[in-house]
Amino acid sequence: MSVSAGPGARPTRRQVLGTTAATGLALAAGARGVASGAELPLLGTYDVVVVGAGAAGMTAALTAAAQGLSCVVVEKAATFGGSAARSGAGIWIPNNSVILAAGVPDTQAKAAAYLAAVVGSDVPAARQQSFLAHGPAMLTQVMTSSPLRFRWMEGYSDYYPELPGGLPNGRSIEPDQLDGNLLGAELAHLNPPYLQVPSGMVVFSADYKWLALSAVSVKGAAVATECLARGTRAALLGQTPLTMGQSLAAGLRKGLLDAGVPVWLNTPLTGLYQESGVVTGAVVTQGGTAGLVRARRGVVVGSGGFEHNAAMRAQYQRQPIGTDWTVGAKENTGDGIRAGAAAGGALALMDDAWWGPAIPLPSDPYFCLAERTLPGGLMINAAGRRFVNEAAPYSDVVHVMYDRNPTDPDIPAWLIVDQNYRNRYLFRDVAPTFVLPDAWYTSGAAFKAWTWDALAAAVGVPAAALRTTVDRFNSLAVSGKDTDFKRGDSAYDHYYTDPSVLPNSCLAPLWLPPFYAFRIVPGDLGTKGGLVTDARARVLRGDGSVINGLYAAGNASAAVMGHSYAGAGSTIGPAMTFGYVAAMDLAGALPA
Repeated sequence: MSVSAGPGARPTRRQVLGTTAATGLALAAGARGVASGAELPLLGTYDVVVVGAGAAGMTAALTAAAQGLSCVVVEKAATFGGSAARSGAGIWIPNNSVILAAGVPDTQAKAAAYLAAVVGSDVPAARQQSFLAHGPAMLTQVMTSSPLRFRWMEGYSDYYPELPGGLPNGRSIEPDQLDGNLLGAELAHLNPPYLQVPSGMVVFSADYKWLALSAVSVKGAAVATECLARGTRAALLGQTPLTMGQSLAAGLRKGLLDAGVPVWLNTPLTGLYQESGVVTGAVVTQGGTAGLVRARRGVVVGSGGFEHNAAMRAQYQRQPIGTDWTVGAKENTGDGIRAGAAAGGALALMDDAWWGPAIPLPSDPYFCLAERTLPGGLMINAAGRRFVNEAAPYSDVVHVMYDRNPTDPDIPAWLIVDQNYRNRYLFRDVAPTFVLPDAWYTSGAAFKAWTWDALAAAVGVPAAALRTTVDRFNSLAVSGKDTDFKRGDSAYDHYYTDPSVLPNSCLAPLWLPPFYAFRIVPGDLGTKGGLVTDARARVLRGDGSVINGLYAAGNASAAVMGHSYAGAGSTIGPAMTFGYVAAMDLAGALPA
């Protein structure tokens, strides 16, 4: 149902109900002033209304402001930054000015060939081309309109570097160090990181691989020393040093402060307002009261995925699934996706997520990167057998877990390591040789035993199968060639490994007791399904027609990566790019 109203008119409750999802209806019906049938208060009128203060939303708002449009950002959480603030903030933008200045041999043609090979037919070529064409301009706009600067993550390979156009040395970038004091009092509203940086240190995402090796590598020790030196310099200067997702979110927020763009926290979206089929506003709740924010040109939905919505995950995704294994922002419950669908938007990729093997620790799930790749570890299933290349891109590992689970149970799986491994490498934030927290054991996330048979009994796998698997793996490790699952064949496999281990830095035998097992479940960084959009970030109906005035970016939209994952930052890079694209289109300034 669409409604007609004059530019200054306030919608009635009936008009709002005609364009609000069932979940939104319940929220609106319980809000003060709406249940009685009173007209919704008008909270403001802007050229552009942006939903969500994450990377997608803040980039859209920053771009809109740079184009001279008035803009407001409405954010459900009490903090800004969303999942991006929690993340390592890798950003995958091919052919951008930062990597070109660093000498990376990228070209538009290479990037197009690579993305097409990775994504295939899951995503229209026009959307792929839009991402590649506008990503570099987005990055330039962000650096022009904010204090953000970026660093190349040298050596962080594209995830499939052997494909046409793939780069073994990588295209990913990350934010440079930023002084949080630039934000003043607003710094207190920054969403905290997923993992805290060690006290007194300033750590970049690209440092993490070396910090894991600091006990066994000269370079690792040097990187740890540099991280400490950066922290010392910042302290002497009276700075509040931010890196990774904290830097990205703070830098974007500082740009919005300087541009005079308001960010309304604690303001959840409950529906979209339409007039004659055009989206012209957002229905939000402030202080328990529903109100309307009008948009002269359109609404950009950048409210994140639905990883913390148990009902949606159960409806769309494979079992076992839940909300306890994700590291996405807790406010991501699919509000924007539901509101866009209620306005007529089509959905796609709802079965998928930005998966990764995770250990369900009692505090929070831990998203495993280096730990499952370092030499001296392997993964087994319920039968006690290996079933995957442990060093493969993290999303691929979970796809394998789900694909095999119905016939050869792989959920949970187990990461198996020995004491030699524990003596050498950082594990999450536990230093080499240090004991693991008791809570890991009492929660069932970790087990330790002095024999393979005892470890097998602890995790419930056949002892003979585990012994056979370890013996086979050890023989492959000695030879340096994993003929079973090809671990180490790709350049990507070697990023989080120990270069001192030869002949294959991914492989080392397990021999020194005690032995450890860590429960592995299908974790994620967030869901990747959502509203279907075109090359201009406009939301489409099921018949392919455009819903005028409605745009989506980030995890509220169906990912341009389809079911795959091109490289580190394939979530944030496209999120920021399509936020930029949406704003440029709303401004009438999007190049063809």
